[in-house]
Amino acid sequence: MIIPLETSPPKLLRMRLLREADTCLILRRFKYPLHRCQHESSETPMNLPVVIGSRSPRRLELLQTIIAPERLVVLPPENADEPGFDGLNTLPQLELRCLDIVDLKWQDVLEQLPLPGSLRHGCAVVCADTTVIVEDEPDSLLALGQPSVGDDWKSEVKGWFHDYFAGRTHSVLSAVRAGVINASGECQQSINQTCLTRVTMRADMDDWLDWYISTGEPIGKAGGYAIQGAGSVLVTKVEGSYSNVVGLPLENTLEMLHKLNVTE
Repeated sequence: MIIPLETSPPKLLRMRLLREADTCLILRRFKYPLHRCQHESSETPMNLPVVIGSRSPRRLELLQTIIAPERLVVLPPENADEPGFDGLNTLPQLELRCLDIVDLKWQDVLEQLPLPGSLRHGCAVVCADTTVIVEDEPDSLLALGQPSVGDDWKSEVKGWFHDYFAGRTHSVLSAVRAGVINASGECQQSINQTCLTRVTMRADMDDWLDWYISTGEPIGKAGGYAIQGAGSVLVTKVEGSYSNVVGLPLENTLEMLHKLNVTE
């Protein structure tokens, strides 16, 4: 099902993203070679529609800062089931699982193509997955997803902040896959990348935490906070891509789309 686009990204988010290149240090970026699929073409038109395979309004807002809104089409995966991170406690394991999740989203979106209308001549597709990674024990990492659905979410989020966030640094890991699809719905070429950002939070958050939880913002957010919203008052330092913490590393995404000749 194609979801209609809404408004352009808020001015505050635009200003924050424009400052990102000057204020953030990219600590680590994993790159993967360009995958050439069936029916490869020698050139890719830059006026192709760009499909974002996600239900996230935050990813849509971010993508609108680098792709003209009139080119964007929202086509979420139909299957919401994803493999979890249970039993995975090293960064390479977590990275590979993120890439696996993105591949599942990618295949789901491709199975919905081709579609009539603007996508009948082909398109570019972008899919992403983001998770928050904390140190559970020395040399053992833990991936935090979204808070539980139900009455216990407040105590769960409060525990995360006390145990993993307050006065400590955690990581946000995203995997992104971008590619070009021809008019038959077949992949011409695609690229995978992952991006890691380090986020440090304030130690003296007791006076803020109950208020933050009362806003309801942690619901539906990986790690139980939104750096682009009220959660920003708890953050003291971002090392790497700010947009990655929001949900889509724009530096990686723009680089991949450029290599695919989707952008200039």
